[in-house]
Amino acid sequence: MTHVSVTVDDGHLAALDGVVQGLRAHGMQVDQVLDGLGIITGSVPPGVAGALSAVAGVASVDEQLGIQLPPSDSPVQ
Repeated sequence: MTHVSVTVDDGHLAALDGVVQGLRAHGMQVDQVLDGLGIITGSVPPGVAGALSAVAGVASVDEQLGIQLPPSDSPVQ
């Protein structure tokens, strides 16, 4: 699964529930809805993230990147 953050455009903030339903219909598993920020986080199967842009009210879809630090006993810190 690919973790994504979806930003909702200002014109659809009042209808955030409709945007969430549209994202779910396109295969997104919604984890969190940040009403005040207009951001929806969740995950999608590989290759589906681009299709989320077609949902009415979506301003942008950004893939969340993971960061892995080396173990504390690693020679490079």
